[in-house]
Amino acid sequence: MAVTQQEIENRLWDAADELRVAMPEAQYSSVVFPLMFWKYLSDTWEHTHQTFLMENEDLDLSAEEADEVEYSNYQTFKIPFIFPGTVAESRASWSSILATVAQHGLGQRVRASLQAIESANPDKFSRIFGSMTWTSEAVLPGEVLASVMRTMNRVPKMHEGNMSHDVLGGAYEYLLKRFSDGSGTRAGQFFTPREVVELIIELLGPKNHESVYDPTCGSGGMLIAAANHLKAHGGRGYTLSLNGQEAVTDTAGVARMNLFMHNLTEFKVEVGDTLRDPRFKKPDGSVKQFDVIVANPPYSLKWKPWTNDPRAIGGIAPQSSADWAFVQHMIASMDPKKGRAGVVLPHGVLFRGGQEGAIRQSVLDHDLLEAVIGLPANLFYSTTIPTCILVFRAPGTKAPERQDGVLFIDASARFTKAKNRNVLTDVDIANVVTAYHSRSDGGEEADLSARFVATTEIVANGYDLNIGRYIKQAAAEQEDLGTLIDAYNIARAERQKAEQRMLAVLSAAGIEGFDE
Repeated sequence: MAVTQQEIENRLWDAADELRVAMPEAQYSSVVFPLMFWKYLSDTWEHTHQTFLMENEDLDLSAEEADEVEYSNYQTFKIPFIFPGTVAESRASWSSILATVAQHGLGQRVRASLQAIESANPDKFSRIFGSMTWTSEAVLPGEVLASVMRTMNRVPKMHEGNMSHDVLGGAYEYLLKRFSDGSGTRAGQFFTPREVVELIIELLGPKNHESVYDPTCGSGGMLIAAANHLKAHGGRGYTLSLNGQEAVTDTAGVARMNLFMHNLTEFKVEVGDTLRDPRFKKPDGSVKQFDVIVANPPYSLKWKPWTNDPRAIGGIAPQSSADWAFVQHMIASMDPKKGRAGVVLPHGVLFRGGQEGAIRQSVLDHDLLEAVIGLPANLFYSTTIPTCILVFRAPGTKAPERQDGVLFIDASARFTKAKNRNVLTDVDIANVVTAYHSRSDGGEEADLSARFVATTEIVANGYDLNIGRYIKQAAAEQEDLGTLIDAYNIARAERQKAEQRMLAVLSAAGIEGFDE
């Protein structure tokens, strides 16, 4: 009888749970994902290898010659030999190393195998397994690693002849979510809740043969969701060009493995700081442009501001928060004919003044912002504050009824309480998407309100995009503690600057006694 999806997920979690004696749950992913992907590659290679042997049993070839023939005509990647020419020579496969788990130095052999696979397949698997610090005996004792491998080996063979990519990808996504549920704020570095991802992708609607880009791609969930969305709507997800950049090397490896496990091979995931060193560029050095740009960047990230960068439309974001810098990068990355972008950010980007206010004004003056969608509080693993989705369109590409204005949607009351956080249901997502595509104000129905606001009204409000200014029902919800503290700190800082300027003027005039 076939093993069910749930049984596969349970067995994978049992393997992960073997780590509990050696490390906190927040670190499980750094071990389990490389091992799971290694097993998947090995099972896939060995399945194809058996086909090769059956069809070429009469060939009289050396091991090296056979490897070349097999790779040229059967395999799509190599599982090379490790320690060649020695007594310990063996294939860098899961089954080969599993047979030696009782021997001393297991971590060293695992590391050598993973490095050999990376080296043998530089175009596909360069640095995919991450830093591999867990292969050190000091980090993960050999007996614990052996227990994890033995338990994971109870998962059925992970190749296409035995298990569909839908099942494989589902199992990978299950572990991502499970690790996120148990790892608190750290999860926000690489995992965006499924329903938020699906909402953004539904809003942007990728089409066949389009390019999709996530400048802070984490585990690659938004890229995968784009392909899944297209497939679910009768399109061909495999025709998408998927592109991502991630600052953390190990997390970029998780993204690459995730994409492979979902049978998506037309992708490119680069490592680096997107703001400081964007890796996707045109020959002239400007940033490359894409049809669909999606992101859930780190909120209010402290950064080193640009000094001279063409992405800085309207000014340069302050050192205290890179929120608008990420938006500027996404705007610069939009294809001029059909580019559109969706980003999740905290509410502060809607009303904060100073340099951020100047950027917001420029974006609105250029009519780039299409929609502001207020989301419920406590949706994310990394923060409880309410967030919003901003949707942008390339200059001049808005629908006629959306030009010279912004659509506001308040979905802050649309959620279901779950164990650790609030969630958006499929119905909630569908209703928001319907309101977004509606050609009229969405009215006030079932805790969801929408209103199109002309740019002239926004200008009259000082370019403030606070949803509560335009949809009355949102005003109360937006008076959350986080937003109030944010506004207070901004006002306090501005007051202190004004006082410092005043004291400097008084001091220059020889007037003292105003130190308090």
